[in-house]
Amino acid sequence: MAEHQDNIAIQNIIFDFGGVILNISHNKVESAFKALGVENFETLFNKAAQSDLFQKFEMGRITSGEFRTDLKALAGINISDDSLDEAWNQIIGDYPPNRIELLHAIKKNYRLYLLSNTNIIHYEFYIEKFKNEFGFEFQSLFNDTFWSFMRGLRKPDISAFSDVIDTHRLVPEATLFIDDSNQNILAAKKTGLRAFHLHGDLEITDLFNDSIIDNSFDF
Repeated sequence: MAEHQDNIAIQNIIFDFGGVILNISHNKVESAFKALGVENFETLFNKAAQSDLFQKFEMGRITSGEFRTDLKALAGINISDDSLDEAWNQIIGDYPPNRIELLHAIKKNYRLYLLSNTNIIHYEFYIEKFKNEFGFEFQSLFNDTFWSFMRGLRKPDISAFSDVIDTHRLVPEATLFIDDSNQNILAAKKTGLRAFHLHGDLEITDLFNDSIIDNSFDF
């Protein structure tokens, strides 16, 4: 296993999900809501953010039904739940096969965990999508998965990272966290985790050489 400058080897890797393993498309969800008559998509999502609707849903504090009712009210639309879910799920893109192959390969050398801010509507959609495309359960790629709506904890709250660390008694200095959000990276570092901001055109596949972390990257 790769060693850091302080000679502590990375033994565990915590992955973010959307934008790191699964591609997401903000343009598609915006287009889908416009097709439903929501002309000012940004205004809708700003209102939802200000009302903490997304955060409450991602932390499992409201049900799918309550989320749909509130989102329809904010959008000023009267549509079926199925139509709303279809539009809402347009943000979910594809699973690049090379990322899935990488996870398979590196599990031989590292303990893998997933830490994701998500909600049950998206979760049910992309978990089924993965099973249909790859023929096995997504969770089997990891030693454990931590979904915000199940745990009631959400990044960048420190408690979300501590939950993973404490549950599996991980040594933070021997654990790498990978995320595409810099605010989550900064929060992770406060717990002692080593962290890498996956930004620009970087792929998780760029960080590994023969299933071992490439030492040319600064963690």
